[in-house]
Amino acid sequence: MIPIPEIEPTAVAATASFGWLSAWLLGVSVGLTTCTAVCLPYLGTWALGQAQGGRAATWDTLAFAAGKVSAYTVLGAAAGMLGEQLLALLEGEIGRWLIGFTAIAAGAVLLWPRRPHSQCRKSGSGRTSPYLMGFSLSFTPCAPLAALLATSAGAGDPLQGSAYGLLFGLGAALTPLFLVIPLLGRFGRRLKVQQPWLGPWLLRFGGVVLVLIGLFRLPGLL
Repeated sequence: MIPIPEIEPTAVAATASFGWLSAWLLGVSVGLTTCTAVCLPYLGTWALGQAQGGRAATWDTLAFAAGKVSAYTVLGAAAGMLGEQLLALLEGEIGRWLIGFTAIAAGAVLLWPRRPHSQCRKSGSGRTSPYLMGFSLSFTPCAPLAALLATSAGAGDPLQGSAYGLLFGLGAALTPLFLVIPLLGRFGRRLKVQQPWLGPWLLRFGGVVLVLIGLFRLPGLL
């Protein structure tokens, strides 16, 4: 787990002076780099295992991104309220536990998929959303997130902190995942259509990989 760097008061003031545009640009820097590298194994495995096609994978990516935007908004508000106490909290193991359990739960969904009724299958309402996966992965520490939390903590206002977090999350939502994940969903769908026997195995493979990733993220287990 990458430790969040210690934030000096002068650094807090300098970061806070960046303003709204810099909060968004910080998010863009995460979305184009760190977010893609960290999130691809999780969401990519999910899309490949679901094998529902490019359109369904696009909706999954949107739900995933919405989870991240929500999480950064909450984190920004919490930093504005708690200040550096939140930074100290995230330096601990709470993020790893949250990410690990969410990955294990997502893997369990793939290993034991529910069979929706025909009406649900037509409308797509029987599918499970990776929103919580995106939410939990936002707790992965990185330097831009530390800067966001320092800015929000320096503001000392939960409302302003949530605005910083929202802008940061909207920037992070600009990610190559919107190109890669639909391709994986389409590839999985094509495999399942051409080789129907692969369908259950894709689900099992995706489920096992997500469970293993989740176990790896849990502190002290692997």
